[in-house]
Amino acid sequence: MSTDSSVERTLVLLKPDAVERHLVGEIITRFEHRGLRIAGMKMLRFTKELARKHYAEHLEKPFYSELEEFITSARCVAMAIEGVDAVLLVRHMMGATKNTDALPGSIRGDYAPVTQYNLVHGSDCPAAAAREVALFFTDAELF
Repeated sequence: MSTDSSVERTLVLLKPDAVERHLVGEIITRFEHRGLRIAGMKMLRFTKELARKHYAEHLEKPFYSELEEFITSARCVAMAIEGVDAVLLVRHMMGATKNTDALPGSIRGDYAPVTQYNLVHGSDCPAAAAREVALFFTDAELF
């Protein structure tokens, strides 16, 4: 990763709905066309343990069991993406979490039919990005 302080690394997850709907290539293309670089990428299936670690802040919320069931239901793609202001840029590209608030042109605005199946996850701040990238990638897996 560059020593430029504005270059950041963030985690992007393409959730089971994105994989099952064959949107992986389209979503990756959007990030690359925007000038972001993939520093690491892998396909995986969440375990319940990984889901609990990744979504720790949601464990006590009423929707958590449904979230865990969904995220562990099929394959996902995890990516460490980097670039200038990557955390905020990825969040803007994804669009609002609620599908009806996601603007056309954003990933969710163009492809998410309902809020519960919103295709992608992106870290919400640099500290979360560092924690989340470390959950999915070892240093040796990042380029």
